[in-house]
Amino acid sequence: MIKNYSICFISFFFLFFFSMMNFFFMIYFIMENLVLFLEWEIISFNSMNIVMSIILDWMSLLFMMFVLMISSSVIYYSKSYMSSEMNLNRFIILVLLFVFSMILLIISPNMISIFLGWDGLGLVSYCLVIYYQNIKSYNAGMLTALSNRIGDVMILMVISWMMNYGSWNYIFYLNFMNNDYSMKIIGILVIIAAMTKSAQIPFSSWLPAAMAAPTPVSALVHSSTLVTAGVYLLIRFNMLLIDMFFFKLLLLLSGLTMFMAGASANYEFDLKKIIALSTLSQLGLMMSILSMGLPELAFFHLLTHAMFKALLFMCAGVIIHMMNDNQDIRYMGGISLYIPMTSLCMNISNLALCGIPFLAGFYSKDLILEMVSMSNLNMLIFFLYYFSTGLTMFYTIRLLMYLMINDYNLFSIYNLYDEDYVMLKSMFLLLFMSLVTGSFLMWMIFNYPYMIYLPFNMKMMVIYVSLMGLFMGYLISNMKIYSLNKFLMTYNLSNFLSLMWFMPNLSTYGLNFYVLNYSQNLMKNIDMGWMELYSGQGMFNIIKNYSIFYYLYQMNNFKIYLFSFILWMMIFYFMLLI
Repeated sequence: MIKNYSICFISFFFLFFFSMMNFFFMIYFIMENLVLFLEWEIISFNSMNIVMSIILDWMSLLFMMFVLMISSSVIYYSKSYMSSEMNLNRFIILVLLFVFSMILLIISPNMISIFLGWDGLGLVSYCLVIYYQNIKSYNAGMLTALSNRIGDVMILMVISWMMNYGSWNYIFYLNFMNNDYSMKIIGILVIIAAMTKSAQIPFSSWLPAAMAAPTPVSALVHSSTLVTAGVYLLIRFNMLLIDMFFFKLLLLLSGLTMFMAGASANYEFDLKKIIALSTLSQLGLMMSILSMGLPELAFFHLLTHAMFKALLFMCAGVIIHMMNDNQDIRYMGGISLYIPMTSLCMNISNLALCGIPFLAGFYSKDLILEMVSMSNLNMLIFFLYYFSTGLTMFYTIRLLMYLMINDYNLFSIYNLYDEDYVMLKSMFLLLFMSLVTGSFLMWMIFNYPYMIYLPFNMKMMVIYVSLMGLFMGYLISNMKIYSLNKFLMTYNLSNFLSLMWFMPNLSTYGLNFYVLNYSQNLMKNIDMGWMELYSGQGMFNIIKNYSIFYYLYQMNNFKIYLFSFILWMMIFYFMLLI
């Protein structure tokens, strides 16, 4: 008897199977130090041939393994989370389309196929953000699509600049075209493209807005895969960019992004937006360590972060479901009494995010911060790194206080049901991964150990800022409404910090205000003003007035009317004679 398997189960099985396959291939590739460059000739016609090229090395295989594993968990999770959805198949197919676009981006050494994957990501992301159709989702989707469109245009410009080299396989030109003028321009364009996709300042506002999507989408797309596409592209282009001035500018911007997101997350009350801002903060960390010339560390953090952040979003989804689709953390509290398993996953992924020792986040984050301490960069960058790490601890403890420790605030009579086992099974897979990924990757992907030699206080600096953040988060969460003003700040300053440095306003209303205002004045004064007077309406008025004048004559003065009639006849007669 043929069983009627659901699309969720089939998708989960295939994605998980391919993930494991990639894992074993990746181990083999690392052991043998292999890189496979495959060319598949699609069409060959006379001297013209169209070739699809694929690059398989340990990096692309490992990233593919992580993308496939997270997407398989998310699809299994959606089976329960989206169970009341009428068009579940459409949703799953959109998610699968997203995964295939991502894989195309990961395995292509060619700018054209990278562009196909890149654009596919943007398009499917737009479709998923506007999945629940209301005005908020529509605005968020447009902001997402148009912000990413800037990056798409940059990639198109890279394609046109690479016409100079006769091929779009950028992988061949990275090493020996370093000082070429065209390659410098290509580098700048790639950096801007990566900044739009990975939501760095000034393009940050789309990432929290994209939280209008369903929670499984946030877990897969806006935490672990889509937003890291920009980082991945920069890791691939790293050889070219390493000595560019623009890369140093990226270091400053991504450090500021990290700081801005950490500060804004402390003011936010929307559960999904807090997690989105923490994603933004971690992206800033990846981009900044990348622009200091350590791509392996950025890749390491990218992978560990993907695991616990996807898990964090899944826990948030369960909590939102249980809270009657309410996302405000002020209404939540004491949930560890009612949903212990979900709270366990939530706490562990939160602690991994903070960099608590021996969880996934610790290995990558601690290594990054120690490499920063060893580097010879200035005080500002050092401050941004460490202060942002303290802020991470800060907003995480605040979130834990609101969710786990405070009292439940939604209804006076409530019945919180126990968890859904389909969701729990998919979450436990990621929970296991966010426990072991850090150490497992640390032993596996670094082909030489990083030698770190620091004074005791510098070595302990991470623990100092974490404890400071923990203490501050506890204090702020315990503050009553009548306490001294939060952070001892003025209202304007706290407004500035809570609204992401006014970036959402600047990138939506700020961009189009002058244009719309100018076009309104143009319409009012030209189209409906002088143009009317001098063309259609004006001509009509003149003819109308003349005809009224003639009408009065022919009604009131019969003699003049007849005379004018004879006059007209005479004019007509003379014209005929001529």
